Amino acid sequence: MTQMYSPEPGLARDKRWQQVVERTHAKAAGLATTLKTDDLLPHSMLDADFVPSVQLNIALFFRSLTVDHELSRQDTLPIVERAMRLVRDGMSLEEILTNYRVGTAFLWTQSISALEPDEYPLLPELGLHLTNYLNLVVTHIATALIEDSRQPRWDILERQGEIAADLLAGREIAGWTGAPEIHIAESFLVAAVRLGEPAPGTLTSLRNRLGQLPGTFLYRDNGGWIALVPLRPVDEGDPAAALANRIGLSSNTVQPECWIGVATAFTRADIPAAYTEAHTVAETARALARPETICTRKRMMFEYSVAAGGATLTALAALLDPLAEHPALLETLDAFIDSEFNHNAAAQALFIHRNTVAYRLSRITELSGYDPLLPGGISTLMAARVAQRIVTYPAHTTDTHRRRPD
Repeated sequence: MTQMYSPEPGLARDKRWQQVVERTHAKAAGLATTLKTDDLLPHSMLDADFVPSVQLNIALFFRSLTVDHELSRQDTLPIVERAMRLVRDGMSLEEILTNYRVGTAFLWTQSISALEPDEYPLLPELGLHLTNYLNLVVTHIATALIEDSRQPRWDILERQGEIAADLLAGREIAGWTGAPEIHIAESFLVAAVRLGEPAPGTLTSLRNRLGQLPGTFLYRDNGGWIALVPLRPVDEGDPAAALANRIGLSSNTVQPECWIGVATAFTRADIPAAYTEAHTVAETARALARPETICTRKRMMFEYSVAAGGATLTALAALLDPLAEHPALLETLDAFIDSEFNHNAAAQALFIHRNTVAYRLSRITELSGYDPLLPGGISTLMAARVAQRIVTYPAHTTDTHRRRPD
């Protein structure tokens, strides 16, 4: 039978508590270094700094366990500043606090699993510390936001958000009092920003660069961010290159950390349609892991046509269901397409014999009913493969019902 732990006085109890703190801290911090955002939050609620924030909170929480005083506002300032920045960028306070709720649950789970059975009596004290820490951080965030909201610039930020929502929804710009008049361009580049697996701070930096362009409006939807950038005459020829140049970003990155779909709205009335186009381009580029960061419909017409197919998208993807239990066939189909239908090149890419490629292609014909050696067959299979990768991308279901201006 396991010997039950009984309270220990003085130094013995403090030493045991210190050991528990050090061990749970090491475990939680170790897991946080390899944490991926999708492990904790749905894709629609991610921001590029979420994981570093979890790591920062872990360090600060365990620091609070080793001091005999309450953390000051200066101690929590990095966390508070992050929350304020996200609110200014358009994230709702509800989402920010949900991040903390989810992060706290992660921290509590890891703390419990690090305890030995005879240390379970320490759980109430550990739980009380975590509750007090969460309440303290939330209080500091709320206090800072209330103080900051009294600054005049909030009227401007709120006004810009309302303007962006009206433009994206195709509404008349609502009247406004209490803020200076804001100039609104007639034509825009509509840019939809979608995340891949960015390094910490990547999205924040990108938002800042977009937001600093004169006359630009930013709007946060569930899939990422939308930027309405005033269109210049010189931008019309190549919108992707124009935007890349204006924000100092390469338009042809080998491994993008995010994707930006760009569409042109020559009038304000064109903005809703351009928004839909830019969103579709960005989501498709992300699902297909396109090599370029900034994408347009013109540069990916085939993929865009498949993605914009509505109900046809799911039907196309279903054409490959007979191959679901044959990953080698799908791999061969991809290699055959990527090698521009060259048997030898596909075989070299897969490190197999040319005859094996031919055999697998014949099996694809048997199972799917479409012959990859015929124009009609390979075009259908290519469309089906694009559709399959889009509908099976983790964010597809969530982003289909993304929050839009209404």
